[in-house]
Amino acid sequence: MNRFLMDSRFQGIQPFENKVWLSSPTMHGDEQKWVDDAIQTNWVSTVGANINAVEEQMAAYVGTKYAVGLSCGTSALHLATKLAGEKLYGQAKPNAGTLQGHKVFCSDVTFDASINPVAYEDGEAVFTDTEYDTWNMDPKALEKAFELYPEVRLVVVAHLYGTPGKMEEIKAICDKHGALIVEDAAESLGAKYKLNGAWVETGTLGNYNCISFNGNKIITGSAGGLFLTNSKEDADKVRKWSTQSREAAPWYQHEEVGYNYRMSNIVAGVIRGQIPYLDEHIAQKKAIWERYKEGLADLPIQMNPWNPEQCIPNFWLSCMIINEDAMAPMVRGEQDYLYKSESGKSSPQEILDALSSFNAEGRPIWKPMHMQPIYRTNPFVTVEGNGRGRTNAYIKGSGVDVGADIFRRGLCLPSDNKMTPEQQERIIEIIRRCFL
Repeated sequence: MNRFLMDSRFQGIQPFENKVWLSSPTMHGDEQKWVDDAIQTNWVSTVGANINAVEEQMAAYVGTKYAVGLSCGTSALHLATKLAGEKLYGQAKPNAGTLQGHKVFCSDVTFDASINPVAYEDGEAVFTDTEYDTWNMDPKALEKAFELYPEVRLVVVAHLYGTPGKMEEIKAICDKHGALIVEDAAESLGAKYKLNGAWVETGTLGNYNCISFNGNKIITGSAGGLFLTNSKEDADKVRKWSTQSREAAPWYQHEEVGYNYRMSNIVAGVIRGQIPYLDEHIAQKKAIWERYKEGLADLPIQMNPWNPEQCIPNFWLSCMIINEDAMAPMVRGEQDYLYKSESGKSSPQEILDALSSFNAEGRPIWKPMHMQPIYRTNPFVTVEGNGRGRTNAYIKGSGVDVGADIFRRGLCLPSDNKMTPEQQERIIEIIRRCFL
């Protein structure tokens, strides 16, 4: 028997008959029209009217001159990273990446799709610590990273859970050091940031910009992504690479390594049907965040933060972090965990297990990249400098590691925009009772 259903703290709460998801696709019907159109006109490959429409409409929405439709956000990030490497260091040999022998400063708390393209291109990611104000890359840590590695010329910045990072400061630091920016806006489509006094969309804040239409994103095609730019040259190069780098010859001729990364016209049909509902989805996600903030206001927690004077998130995922003095004991291994219930306190894993017991999906905060097994030997920089090897048996204190702290104390809450206010009230009540 599920222990939470037997726990006296949760008496009177019934499990959800249908699962409440973290963030699932929300279809409206228009998607079917454009998918059917692709099938009926026989444009079911990687060319067609749907792709053209998605590129044109999203470029106009975000505010860039060009958009290139790709198979997924990761494809966009890979080609953006490859393009940045080629601009900085020249064209690579077919058996080598454009970043071979070079370090790249990267957001630390993000999904690994942001970072893996650096490895695809044979570069070395240097993870740059997070700050509490937005849960994104800390400009102070970035400045410290340039002190340690002044030769670096590329920075990969991700906007976590739909909240923009401190891009005005980050861009100023990169400009000072002559560095380019790859902007991962996969989670933040529709979010706005005030840059030099003007509101602009994320997806325009880097030298190379990427968004995702993965199944859990604010709008979706089940897959798909976009490379966004104001440079026709860059757009043409990414389009070429994404279609196996075929040259203009009557036979298959290739002068560069290419990829099968182009967006499908069927996937584009789903996205095309979703675009008119982007602002509606954002409003629904914002209402969810605000209901959590109000319903949990008297608990010892904080919601994922944002500064209304500097940014407007798309509120893709609502998250919370437990105050340090309200954290019950909890430890995590590589694939398992252990926690203890204490009166008046709770832990992320207790809350996640409680939600799961009542048929609702939450998730831990993304585990920082510098803590991932595959990247344990990569450099990690905090506001104090080198973030590795900071512990000492004879000196009290263990150094700053903001990303690890947010991971330890935080969790992502059910944020599906089909969740009703009544369902969310039950979720809020479950969370509240975890602190009894």
